[in-house]
Amino acid sequence: MTLIRTISLTKRFARVMALDGLDLELEPGIIGLVGANGAGKSTLIKILLGLLQPTSGSAEVMGFDVFRQGPELRQFVGYMPEHDCLPTEVSATEFVAHMAQISGLPRAAARERTAETLRHVGLFEERYREMRGYSTGMKQRVKLAQALVHDPRLMLLDEPTNGLDPEGRDEMLHLIRRIGTEFGITIVLSSHLLSEIERVCDHLIEIEDGRLVRSASMTALTAPTSVLAIEVDGDAGQLADRLREQGVAVNRSGRFLLVQKEDDALLDIIRDSVVDLELGLVRLEQSRRRLEELFQSLPAGEEQEGSRV
Repeated sequence: MTLIRTISLTKRFARVMALDGLDLELEPGIIGLVGANGAGKSTLIKILLGLLQPTSGSAEVMGFDVFRQGPELRQFVGYMPEHDCLPTEVSATEFVAHMAQISGLPRAAARERTAETLRHVGLFEERYREMRGYSTGMKQRVKLAQALVHDPRLMLLDEPTNGLDPEGRDEMLHLIRRIGTEFGITIVLSSHLLSEIERVCDHLIEIEDGRLVRSASMTALTAPTSVLAIEVDGDAGQLADRLREQGVAVNRSGRFLLVQKEDDALLDIIRDSVVDLELGLVRLEQSRRRLEELFQSLPAGEEQEGSRV
C-alpha cells in the first residue's frame, strides 16, 4: 500500500529550486530521508504537512491530497520540527495535552494520553515542571511526545537528535525505533547522520538538489560483503599471525580481524587456528556494506550542521 506519493513535485523560491520534479512512492515502515544541507528535505516535509504550497506537481499522504485536504490529513500525522519551538512558561503536561486537543482528542482523553505518552518518552516524573528548566534532551522528548500523543498513523521527524549528546542520541533513536516497530506507526526520519539512518530505518530516500537520487531498502543497500569479521576472546594478534602464516590476508579493525572469504576452506582454517591457539571464538560473520560507502563520493562537509531549505 502506497502511503506517500508525489508526482513531479516542484517548489521554487525566489532564486532557489528546492524541489525539482520529485517523484516518490513510499510504503509504510521507518523511512530515512537524507541529503545535503539545502537538498530539499525540510521543504518536502512541510509540503507533505500541507504547510507549504508547491509551485507545481501533486502530493498525497494516506490518500489525502495534501493541498486540498490538509486539515483532515493532519489529524493522522505527527510532526516533530527541527527548531526549538516550545513555550517555556508552561509544563510538558499542559503543552502536550493542548496539542492533543488541537489534534482532535476530547479534553479528558487528551490528559490521559498525555500522561501515557510522557511516560513512554521518559518524562513522567518531570511532567509538571515548567519547560524553561528542561535540558535540550528533555525538550526533544517533549517535541517527540506532542507528535505521538494523538496516536498518528504517520510521524514526520525533522532532525530529532539535534543538539543531543551520544547517550541522548542513543535513547532518542531507541524511542523512535520502538514507536515504529511496536506501535506500527510509519516514520519519516530526516537526518544528516548516516549512522542514525542505518541504525533505525528499513528504507532510505536520498534527495539531491530537489531530485530523487535513490529509493531502496536498507537490506539492499547494506547487503553482505565477501569479508569475514572475526572476534576472539584472547590475543587477536596471535590469530592474525597464524592466519598470515597460512597465506590469509588479514586486516585489523578495532577488536575485529577482517579477512576475504574466497571459499569455505577459509572457515576451516579459522576454526583450526582458533582451537590450536586455545582462543574463544566470540563472533564470525560476514561484514555488511555501510551507508558511508555509498556517500564517499559526495562533497566534503555535506554532513555538517547548517541551514536547510
